[in-house]
Amino acid sequence: MRVLVVLACLLVGCLAQRPRPCRSPPLLTGSLSVYTASEKLTAIARYTYDALGQRIRLIESGSFKNKTFHIDVLLLYRQGVAYKINYRNRTCSKKTLSSAFHPLAIPRNASLQGQAVLGSSSGPGQGVLVNTWVGELKMKSRTAKYMSTVTEFGCVPVSTLFHTDKTGWIVASFFNNVIGLANPELLIPPAFCENAQLENEDGEDPVTFFSMFVKDKAAFSEM
Repeated sequence: MRVLVVLACLLVGCLAQRPRPCRSPPLLTGSLSVYTASEKLTAIARYTYDALGQRIRLIESGSFKNKTFHIDVLLLYRQGVAYKINYRNRTCSKKTLSSAFHPLAIPRNASLQGQAVLGSSSGPGQGVLVNTWVGELKMKSRTAKYMSTVTEFGCVPVSTLFHTDKTGWIVASFFNNVIGLANPELLIPPAFCENAQLENEDGEDPVTFFSMFVKDKAAFSEM
């Protein structure tokens, strides 16, 4: 009986611990919606995320400045290249990716905004416990603000608000997340990309998972 009491006390103590910044699973597949407060961008994307190999694939459709678009982008940070892939024409554009890889994670200096249950806490399986964090990211020419919500268990991304003076607020909401790579081949450039000529690009700021949505619309629309 005493052993049960001790275990119960330890369990309560663990649950009462203050949430700490965390890192999302290194392999993730899912979808997300993205829009800006200025309504210049609204999009739905499928993503494949590999923090181990530092690779991200985004297949995205939406509207930017009242024009519809479809963009298929493969970012290979270790190789320092970004591909824009067009399967319809079997063409591939290739640009230099000079920024460092930024994993999906809550920075260590983030501040806890609060903890809440999405859905309902009335019964098992009716809700999910999440933590919301806020902070700032120092970039080369500006400071970015963010507010990120992740699950308490697993640190799976739920939503992120990302802001700079240049882009305004970018809102990304994650859904249908699966831990692992549903299709690893999406992280390999298609065969018709082998002959793509590398183009140099002068980047002002590091590309994060969230800042790329607006950055890519300007950069890749000209490719």
